[in-house]
Amino acid sequence: MFHWFWAWDFDKEEKWLNEMAVQGLALVSVGFCTYSFEPCVPGEYQVRLELLENLPGNAQSQRYLEFLEETGAEYLGNVMRWAYFRKRARDGTFDLFSDNASRIVHLNRMLALLGVIGLMEFSMALNNFSLYFGQHRAQIVNLVAAIVLAAVGGLIGFGFWKVLRIKRRLKKEQTLFE
Repeated sequence: MFHWFWAWDFDKEEKWLNEMAVQGLALVSVGFCTYSFEPCVPGEYQVRLELLENLPGNAQSQRYLEFLEETGAEYLGNVMRWAYFRKRARDGTFDLFSDNASRIVHLNRMLALLGVIGLMEFSMALNNFSLYFGQHRAQIVNLVAAIVLAAVGGLIGFGFWKVLRIKRRLKKEQTLFE
């Protein structure tokens, strides 16, 4: 099945995957915007996803994935650094983050990634704008590239802002409970 989610909408993606499990379709593998399911008892599985610190092939990530599997979670695959897990619902609540502090750490990873990518997009846009406006033989391709890159940078900036709002809300909640 093909479905598009923005990286900053990971909670919506997770909710959708869990709704599929409630309908009797268990996630078995993932790819870029693609999901494979198998029939299951409705509600048999809970699905979680996490942006890992490193790519799954990294030794640190491998140890973390093994640890999660020891807890009964099943690693289903990844898309870049996004890892997908499922666990049988009968084994209890499945949560990768035990408290707001660990959720904030996860959101910081997302903010760092979005921030770097967004800055790269804007810097490439500025470079293309300067090529277009600064040369005697300016090419329209530079202007088009600059506009597209600036638009992508703006979209990533929007995602950064959404994740930052979630982080601020969690920090506020954390402060209230301390």
